[in-house]
Amino acid sequence: MSFDKTVHLPVGADEAFALITEPERLRRWQTVAARVDLRIGGEYRWTVTPGHHATGTFQEIEPGKRVVFTWGWESGMDLAPGASTVTITLEPDAEGTSLRLVHDGLTAEQATAHAEGWNHYLGRLIAETSTAAGAGPDEWSAAPEGIDPLSSADASLAVLLGVLRNLTPADREKATPCADFTAHELLEHLAGSLRQIGGALGADVTDHADAVPEVRIAGLAQSTLEAFTRRGTDGTIDMGFAELPATVVAGIINLELLVHAWDFATATGEELVVSDVVTDYVQGLARLTISEQVRASGSFAAAQPVAESAGSLERLIGFTGRSVTA
Repeated sequence: MSFDKTVHLPVGADEAFALITEPERLRRWQTVAARVDLRIGGEYRWTVTPGHHATGTFQEIEPGKRVVFTWGWESGMDLAPGASTVTITLEPDAEGTSLRLVHDGLTAEQATAHAEGWNHYLGRLIAETSTAAGAGPDEWSAAPEGIDPLSSADASLAVLLGVLRNLTPADREKATPCADFTAHELLEHLAGSLRQIGGALGADVTDHADAVPEVRIAGLAQSTLEAFTRRGTDGTIDMGFAELPATVVAGIINLELLVHAWDFATATGEELVVSDVVTDYVQGLARLTISEQVRASGSFAAAQPVAESAGSLERLIGFTGRSVTA
């Protein structure tokens, strides 16, 4: 069985090729995070939705014309890496580019499931290329089913990158809810945390400090979370300063990604939209991670009061020691 669909994109073939192969462009319409080694035999890994990771290798590459890659899922989707093949062909036309996507090697059940996915994402690709607002946040990434510490981190990353995408050089010196941290200093803190955790997990944590904030943090977070997914959350992790339970380290990552997303959004006057499923879950992790000893060390201030009518996000923010009215 196969899925076969052609759509029209109002952009040139080179732009269309970038949208289907470059991590920064893929994050606009299809993925939360992406690692791409665009060469014959090169591997890719895409976090399509929180907790669901597509992987494969590139078989054919003709820039601006065609790309062929194997397709499968790391776990949970009954389609192993390398078990199917996706071919995307680009044909220029008078008003842009015709994109044909063919996904071969599927069972009838797999074809039905992947048709739903491809129709959803091709619709988002059309929106990304044809509307001023682009595809916007993907509702499929908002609230993971069967949430766990790592799928929650994927969802938190999606929220954070949406905020960082709008961060401009003019925001660099703006104050944040983190005492004594400007937006730039907070970005450096976040990058440092991801480097430290990624390094402890054995990840390649190359930090492209000259990249724009979204690209920089996306690269660090992608490699860190990929390493964490391979390792799992059993046992302990040597963080250098202490041996910590892996579940605690996962909690730290969630807090770094989601709470700092709120910090950046507050600093720039942006409204943060997060599913209660995610904020409720991260607050549960926070209660395991932020002990009185941790607060006494100065890492977190005392929990702040919130109104009885406060929403899930406000309760999480208050628990981390931030005033939700700041």
